[in-house]
Amino acid sequence: MLTKRIIACLDVRGGRVVKGVQFVDIVDAGDPAELAHRHAAAGADEIVLLDITATHEGRGTLIDTVKRTAAALFVPFTVGGGVRSADDAAAVFDAGADKVSINSAAIVRPELIGEIGASFGAQAVIVAIDAKRGPRGVEDAEVYVSGGRKTTGLNVVAWAREAEARGAGEILLTSMNTDGMRNGFDCELTAAVSSAVQIPVIASGGAGTAAHFVSVFGEGKADAALAASIFHFGVTDSRELKAELRRAGVSVRLPC
Repeated sequence: MLTKRIIACLDVRGGRVVKGVQFVDIVDAGDPAELAHRHAAAGADEIVLLDITATHEGRGTLIDTVKRTAAALFVPFTVGGGVRSADDAAAVFDAGADKVSINSAAIVRPELIGEIGASFGAQAVIVAIDAKRGPRGVEDAEVYVSGGRKTTGLNVVAWAREAEARGAGEILLTSMNTDGMRNGFDCELTAAVSSAVQIPVIASGGAGTAAHFVSVFGEGKADAALAASIFHFGVTDSRELKAELRRAGVSVRLPC
């Protein structure tokens, strides 16, 4: 049985880690390099750093922040935000990332997915999808871009399928409806996407308790689950979370 991955997320704005609720009400959480090291030492399988204002501000990724954070890590490291070309991706990889996450740029030019994959391998390309339920719920959930500021009119499941067809190695699915609420992941939406693609799906948005992770790995069919505020603000850490998941019958890699 494949183990389920626990991923700690660092949303970065202006070189600092921040966290909000449903993409608003942003508060400071600390230094990215320090938090990344702490979360990895506590047992996180991977770290994701998302430069959440790069696209909105029309700039590239904060490379110095990526370098500092990568130097503090010994687990796989994904970086997203401001990657608009294969050259941008190369700069992020050169700064120490193992994978890149692309979101808005992939919507604007879907060919980018394959271009990055051709140079660095599909396993290094994550397509991030910020999703919001429509009037009919999961059935007409839409893809949003620019840090959740703009709708695209794209159907979430249909876009996930296209991203896979174009060479994405993983999908990072964030539910805007549950983000930061700590009331549980959107298992129905996650299951819809997981059932529609063959590549791994990372669930994001709503983590609050170990039971929420159990549900998204079971009902949601997720391959990995990402959390931010519960780790940043001391609600739990990956070591404690994994121990609870193991007791619940979820296969996870326990930290040494």
